[in-house]
Amino acid sequence: MFESTGILGSIIKNNQGFAMDDSFELYDLKVEVVASDRPFVCSHREGDCFYVQGENLVFPEGSSFSMYALSAILPLLPAKQRNTDPNDWMTTDAYIACPDPNCGARVRIIRTGKRTVSHSETTVVPLEADDGTEEQI
Repeated sequence: MFESTGILGSIIKNNQGFAMDDSFELYDLKVEVVASDRPFVCSHREGDCFYVQGENLVFPEGSSFSMYALSAILPLLPAKQRNTDPNDWMTTDAYIACPDPNCGARVRIIRTGKRTVSHSETTVVPLEADDGTEEQI
């Protein structure tokens, strides 16, 4: 059985009593509205932003964000949080266009730092044992 220490990036014990590090790293992100050479036609305001910290979206007080723009970028956020190959477009490309083809707003996704996260504190699905079988919780 897995035992968590209750600390992110914890050392856990599998059912044989062997210690396993179940930690992994995620980037924290800043998602910000930026201007282009075309006018905004949606409710965007340059500088409006939110942050991705672990699994949470954190909105600064007084900030708003278009739900249509949010729906366009949400699928990209978990990928931007993970380590990617330096040649992967997910590593190099930071600007996403507003989904309204008439709007000039862009959204910039910036990696701001890394955090260590523990598998055992983010899911109840067990890691695989050393022999390839699933550990039972």
